Amino acid sequence: MVNPSPQRTGHVGSRILSVASYRPRTEVGNETIAALIDSSDEWIRRRCGIESRRRAAPDEDLVTMAAAAGSKALAGAGIDPRDVSAVLVATMSHRGRATTAAPLVADALGATAAAAMDLGAACAGFPYALATADALVRSGAAGYVVLVGAERMTDIIDERDRGTAFLFGDGAGAVVVGPAETCEIGPVVWGADGSRSEVLRYDEAGILRMVGPEVFRWATSVVPDVARRALDAAGISASDLAAFIPHQANLRITSVAAKALGLGPHVRVATDIITNGNTGAASIPQAMAALPDTTGPALLVGFGAGLSYAAQVVTLP
Repeated sequence: MVNPSPQRTGHVGSRILSVASYRPRTEVGNETIAALIDSSDEWIRRRCGIESRRRAAPDEDLVTMAAAAGSKALAGAGIDPRDVSAVLVATMSHRGRATTAAPLVADALGATAAAAMDLGAACAGFPYALATADALVRSGAAGYVVLVGAERMTDIIDERDRGTAFLFGDGAGAVVVGPAETCEIGPVVWGADGSRSEVLRYDEAGILRMVGPEVFRWATSVVPDVARRALDAAGISASDLAAFIPHQANLRITSVAAKALGLGPHVRVATDIITNGNTGAASIPQAMAALPDTTGPALLVGFGAGLSYAAQVVTLP
């Protein structure tokens, strides 16, 4: 006979208590990448706005980076790892011997009583996982949730592929989500278009391949639309925002979306991609951590392989 589950008391809302980032030690400029793809620093900057990115060393594996970011986030929130109910890891590049990274990250954090799972929605993974964390806390299924976006994109790209080699970097970003008396993580607006998945996919060897122009056209169409719907769902307008933090895929995509939304000069637009590259599911929390002096409502938008997308308005801690 199955014992009845204990009665759970939910919360009115949830909020992000802290944000943290782990950036690998090694910084790689465009000249190094350009030499491998018969290109130039000027071409890369014009194409995507990136000047440099981080590359993980052998001792900076995905779990190590994720745990480092998660530990910083827990310290920032003042939460004991033993009080963590769940650890979520958003990633598309985990290639460890364990089938999932989250249990290893939970163990490294000391959150040994926590549920742990990976969430795979590629570069949209962070807002997908944030919506999951919000639901867990509000339902009472979890008290505190550690959510980490972590990637070693260099493990899944071809360094001589002119379409992807210059875009991606490695790293991790983390948040701690806990209960709140008001809803400080807004309703998620999300979706997917699997009919177009071939434009951003893995090949037979597990290497990421991308049809750049098609992805750019798709992203510049979907990001403003899902962003507007997330603002409507949160009951605010673009003028109410303190920050716009989209997935750091391409500086031109960010600029097109910011213009389409009519963001005023008071809105801080995340441009972490310039010195960090595209870090997949880690890019949004890393970009959040790069805006330490910004508080108030922020619009998050993730988009990428699948093709999947998601957006929500959150209150920055």
